[in-house]
Amino acid sequence: MRNVVQRYHRLLGTRTWPRPWPINHLRCLISWPRHSPWLEAGTAIPIRGAKSKTTVKFDDLPQGALEPILDTTEDEDKGPTYPTVVRQARNNMRKFDNCVVLTRVGSFYELYFEQATEYGPLLNLKVAQKRSKVGLPSVPMLDRFLKILVQDLCKYVAISEEFANDPSNKVKSGGLMFDRRVTRIITPGTLIDEKFMDPDENNFLLAVQPLEHVDVPQLAGGKPEELTGNVIESALNSVPVGLAWLDLSTGEFLTQSTNMTTLPSALARIGAKEVILSDGLHGSVQGMLSGFVEHDRRLLTYHPAKYAELPISAWASMLESPVPLADEAAFTPEETSAGSMLLTYVVHKLQGRDIRLQPPQRRRDSETMNIDKTSLKGLEVLATSKEGISGGKGSLLHTVRRTVTRSGSRLLKDWISSPSASLPVINARLDLVSHLLQEAQLREEIGNELRRSSDCQRLVQRFSLGRGDADDLISLLRTIETTDSIAAILQRATPSKSPVKSGFEATCPLQRLSCRFSLDDPRALAHRISSAIDEEGLLRNHRKEETESARYVSAAQDVLQSEASAAHFGGMPRAVRVKGVQQSFSEQETDEEDDWIMRRTASPVLQGLHDSLSELRQQKEHLTGILRNQTGAQSLSLRYIAGSGHVCHVKGVKDVRHTGRTALDGRSGRATKSTRTFYNSDWTDLGAKMDMIKFQIRAEEQQVLRELREQVVMNLVKLRRNAAVLDELDIGCAFANLAEEQGFTRPMLNNSRKHKIIGGRHPTVKIGLEEGGKAFVNNDCFVGEEERVWLITGPNMGGKSTFLRQNALISILAQTGCFVPAKHAELGIVDQIFSRVGSADDLFRDQSTFMVEMLETAVILRQATSRSFVIMDEIGRGTTPEDGVAIAFACLHHLHHHNRCRTLFATHFHVLAELAKDFEQLACYCADVAEGTDGSFSYVHRLRRGVNKASHALKVARLAGLPEPAIRMAETVLARLGPASATR
Repeated sequence: MRNVVQRYHRLLGTRTWPRPWPINHLRCLISWPRHSPWLEAGTAIPIRGAKSKTTVKFDDLPQGALEPILDTTEDEDKGPTYPTVVRQARNNMRKFDNCVVLTRVGSFYELYFEQATEYGPLLNLKVAQKRSKVGLPSVPMLDRFLKILVQDLCKYVAISEEFANDPSNKVKSGGLMFDRRVTRIITPGTLIDEKFMDPDENNFLLAVQPLEHVDVPQLAGGKPEELTGNVIESALNSVPVGLAWLDLSTGEFLTQSTNMTTLPSALARIGAKEVILSDGLHGSVQGMLSGFVEHDRRLLTYHPAKYAELPISAWASMLESPVPLADEAAFTPEETSAGSMLLTYVVHKLQGRDIRLQPPQRRRDSETMNIDKTSLKGLEVLATSKEGISGGKGSLLHTVRRTVTRSGSRLLKDWISSPSASLPVINARLDLVSHLLQEAQLREEIGNELRRSSDCQRLVQRFSLGRGDADDLISLLRTIETTDSIAAILQRATPSKSPVKSGFEATCPLQRLSCRFSLDDPRALAHRISSAIDEEGLLRNHRKEETESARYVSAAQDVLQSEASAAHFGGMPRAVRVKGVQQSFSEQETDEEDDWIMRRTASPVLQGLHDSLSELRQQKEHLTGILRNQTGAQSLSLRYIAGSGHVCHVKGVKDVRHTGRTALDGRSGRATKSTRTFYNSDWTDLGAKMDMIKFQIRAEEQQVLRELREQVVMNLVKLRRNAAVLDELDIGCAFANLAEEQGFTRPMLNNSRKHKIIGGRHPTVKIGLEEGGKAFVNNDCFVGEEERVWLITGPNMGGKSTFLRQNALISILAQTGCFVPAKHAELGIVDQIFSRVGSADDLFRDQSTFMVEMLETAVILRQATSRSFVIMDEIGRGTTPEDGVAIAFACLHHLHHHNRCRTLFATHFHVLAELAKDFEQLACYCADVAEGTDGSFSYVHRLRRGVNKASHALKVARLAGLPEPAIRMAETVLARLGPASATR
C-alpha cells in the first residue's frame, strides 16, 4: 500500500518528505527568490498545523499495470532522506571537499549542514535549525560574504549555480526544474571583478617552481658525507627557481627566473595574494619554499605536479596570441613549469571557462633595480613600517601618487617597486615628464580626459571571460572616446616639424606615445556600441531594478526582525530599514512600457520585433476603447498583474459600481470598494501575443549583446595596448604635477658609479615636517667613485637615518622615471638597493633583534655588487660595545674592499673612524648639536666633514621625559666612565 501511495504522489507532482529531518541551513539573500526547493516540481509547502486535501480526477490517472517500485522505507542507520536540492548541495560538498559551497536557490545562495554551522557565526548570520523550515533569508550582497570568506578568512568558495532543465532532463531528474553545478571556485588569487577588490592594487596569483631533482652535493661541489649545514644551505640558496604570476582581473601574465637567495625579495615585490607550489616537492627545497611563503603571510596552495610538465605550446588556448617560437627558447625550464602549473590551476578554478590572457612578459634581473624585501619595508617604499597599509600616508607611494586612473595607480606601484635599470627607458620617461611640466594647460586637458575613462584593463578582461554587460559596454565606449580625444590632443601638441618616427627613435615624447595608439578598429567598435545600446533605456531599467530590489529587501525585513540580530540591519540601505511596502508582490503591477537596453535599430530582427509589438499595442488601445464603451467605465485599463495575469482593471467607486451592474463576458477577479478586475478573452489572447514578442525582443537583445562581446574580444589586443598608453600618460602627468608642487628637479643618469646630490631632501619627511610647521634641512651627498663609503657619526635625533634613507629613495625615484627632491642630481645606474635600518625581532622563529640584524647584514655582504647602493645604520648595537665595534668594522671593511659599492654607514661607534683611517675611499661626515650658554641646545641637521664623538643621548632622554633623578644618575655614570664611553 505504501508503494501505491508513493506512486500516486509522484504522478501528482507532490512528494512526501520524511519529517522531522535535521538540517543546518543558511541562506544569504541577494534578491527576492523566484522559487524554493520546496516549490520545485509542484512540491507542496509544509505548514505546521494546516490541513490539506488534494483531489484528482479519475481520468487523469494512468491506466494499466503499475511498475514495481523498490521499497524506500527509511533506514534509521542511513539517516534522513533530503530534498533533491539539498542532496545536490551535499554531493558538491563532497566533490569539492576543500571549499565552502554556496548553492544557488532562486535568488539566494545557501549554505548547508556543517558549513552552515561553522561559517554562519563568522558571517554574522543565524543558522536555521527548525525542523520544518528550510532556512532564513539574511542581509543582501553576496560580495560582502565573499570578502569575509575569501579575503579575510582565506577560504576557497565554490559557487554552485542553477541551470534550467530541458524537458528530457526534467523527466530524468524526477521533475526538477533546475540542476545545480559548480561553475567557479573563488580563491584569494583568482578574483575577477568582485566589488571588494582593491582597485589600486593588482590581485596576483603566483606559481613558484624550483629546479627539479636538485643534487645538493653536485651544487656544493663535494661528497655528501663531507657537507656541513652551512655548505648545504649555501648550495640550496643557488637553486634556480622559476616564477610565473598573473592577475586574472586584468589579464597580465609575467614570468621570471630567480634563485632561492633572491626569492624572498621577489615575493615581497610581487605581493601575490596566493602562492602555488607543486605537491611533488619534498625535502629541504620544499621546506625553504613553504617557509618563505608563510613568512610573507601569503596563502599557500599545492597543485598536482603533473601539470608542471606541459610545454609552452599548450598555453596558446589561454592567451590572446600565442608565444612566438623564437621567444620560447628564452624561457627557462623552471619558468615554463611555473607557467604551466599557474595556467592549469586557473582553468580548474574557472571550471573550464575560456580565458584570454596577455602573452607572457618575461622579466630579467638586469632590466630592473632590485629592492630586497628588507629595504622595501625599511625605506617604506610601498607601505609604512608601523601600519603596513599599502599606499598609506607616510610611504613613498602615497607621497608621489598623483594619478587619476585606477590602472595608472597600479602601474605606478609596479614602477616604484621595480625601477628600471635601462637608460633608454628611464630617459624616455623623464623626457615625457619634462615636456608635460612645461605645458600646464596640456596636462590639465589630458587629466580631464583621463578622469572620464574607466579601468580599461579590468574592463576588457571581463569581456574576455564572458562577463561583460551593457553597462561595461557603455564604460568601454567612454574609454574609447577618451582615447580618441587624447590622441587628438597629443597630435595637436606634437611639433609640426618633428619627423614621424616610432618608439625610441621619435624625438618628441608625445609622439612616442601617440604612435602606439591603435584607433581605427576601436572607433568602429565604439560606433557599433553607441548605435546598439539605448543609454536612456538602460538608465530607466536600473532605476526600476533599484526600486524592485528595495521592495525585496523590505519584504525580507520581517524575517530579520523575527530571527536575526540587530547587527544585520547595519548592512541594509537606510531607505529600507523601515517598512515601506504595503502591497504584496503578487499585487504589484508591471509598468505599461518596457525599458529596453538595445535600440530597436540594433539589428534587423530587433527592428521587426519592435514593429510587431507596436502593432499589438495599437490593437490594445483599440480594444481598450471598445471595452470602455461596452462597460461605460472610462477608467478601465488593460494590465498585467503578477499572480493574476492579464486583467481588465477599473478604479473609482462610480466605475466599479457601474461595471458591477454590467454583464461581462469574462469571469471576475478581485474587487474592492474602489478597484475591480475582470478577465476578457480578447485581452488574454492579445496579452499572450505581446508577452511572446517581448520575450523574443529580450532574447534578441541578448544575442546582440553576445555579438558586441565578441567584437570586444576581437579588439582585445588593441584595447589593451591603448590602455597601456593611457596609463603611462597618467603617470607622466602625475610626475609633472608632483615636480611642480614640490620643486623636484630632473636627475641625470649614466653608467658611472656616481651619486652626486646637491640640496637633497627626504620626500616624505619633508612633507610631514611642513605639515607640523617645521622646516627640513637639505643636505648634499657626493658618495661615489672618489669617496665610495661615507662613515657618518653624530648625535641621536641628528638626522643620520633620514639622510641615509633619502639618498636611497632619490635613487629609486630617479630610476622610476620621476623627478627627484634635490637641486641637482647626477646618478649612476643602481642594480640593487640594500638597507639595514631600524630594529625588530622575530620571536616566533626564535630570532632575537640582534639575530635579525645579522641575517639582514649577511644578505648585504653576500649579494651587493659594485653597482649597488647600500645604507647601514648602527650595525652591532644589539650586543656588547666590544663585539659591536668588531662586527661593525668587519662589515665596513668588507663593503669597502670586497663589495666596493656606494655605501652610507651611520654609527655611534666613533672608534670606527680611527680604525678605518687607512681606507682610501672612505670619508667621515657628521651631524652636530648647537649648545647655548644657558644649557639649551638645538640639532644642526646639516652634515659636515669630520667625526662627532658625542652622541648626546642624555639630551634625547630628557626630551623623552625620563625622570630627572634618572637623568642625574646617568650623568654621574657617564662622567665616571670617562673617555671609554666614546666607543658606545
